[in-house]
Amino acid sequence: MQILDGKKVSEDIKNEIAAEVQKMKDNGEKVPHLAAVIVGNDGASLTYVGSKVKACERVGFESTLVKMPSTTSETELLKKIKELNENDDIDGFIVQLPLPKQIDTQQIINAIDPSKDVDGFHPENFGKMALDMSTFIPATPFGILELLERYNVQTNGKHTVVIGRSHIVGRPMSILMGRNHFPGNSTVTLTHSHTKNINQITTQADIIITALGVPNYLKAEMVKDDVVVIDVGITRVADETSEKGYKIVGDVDFENVSKKASFITPVPGGVGPMTIAMLLKNTLLAREQKRMKK
Repeated sequence: MQILDGKKVSEDIKNEIAAEVQKMKDNGEKVPHLAAVIVGNDGASLTYVGSKVKACERVGFESTLVKMPSTTSETELLKKIKELNENDDIDGFIVQLPLPKQIDTQQIINAIDPSKDVDGFHPENFGKMALDMSTFIPATPFGILELLERYNVQTNGKHTVVIGRSHIVGRPMSILMGRNHFPGNSTVTLTHSHTKNINQITTQADIIITALGVPNYLKAEMVKDDVVVIDVGITRVADETSEKGYKIVGDVDFENVSKKASFITPVPGGVGPMTIAMLLKNTLLAREQKRMKK
């Protein structure tokens, strides 16, 4: 069994990006600039956005953090997005989800300029991804592809089972794993809460990608020997022995499933760190695309 170490690979990617940025600085060129918009005071979102800002500093990007109160109206947020769309200094930006109830999330995503949509959620970018055209791939699926590629995990002709059908992970992964190049070329089964006899499907899988958000959902008896397991789930579970009072748990019963797996991602330290690294990579790509248009 080999651990797919997202922490290590994300550091490698950041080092590669930092080297690119240093070249830009040496040539007197503008460095990439990533902005993040956060509405409200959700603890997990604040932590996540904070780590994005730190990651920007680490690789030499410029970064802007736009904080808006939880009472912000949809009109006010749309106005802010228009400003960011029109600000030529900003190469890419994200709007941190989830948004407060008074705001229509899809309206906000639709308002982002596709050329600055480094989260890859805009319908134009999602459509391009589905058609296998060059575009921004959502950061978490992009990170999973990168892990599979860097560890040379064979996907060609394999049966991939995706658990969960969210627009952020499940659905994009089901498309990407079936595309006509590596990583891809696998036969994909997309499962979800209405799938019957899921155990029968998962026990046939060569690769399982689970993004359900149910702690320890995937048990050892649900997988076959030498399976590849990608665990996207992140759930806080109360733990009195921990200083924080909780621990982070994935969708996979890691202790038991890892005994049967050929490759597996840990939680934490697997897919999570890759998400931020790939967001930086998308921002670098946005900056390059903008430069080529000039």
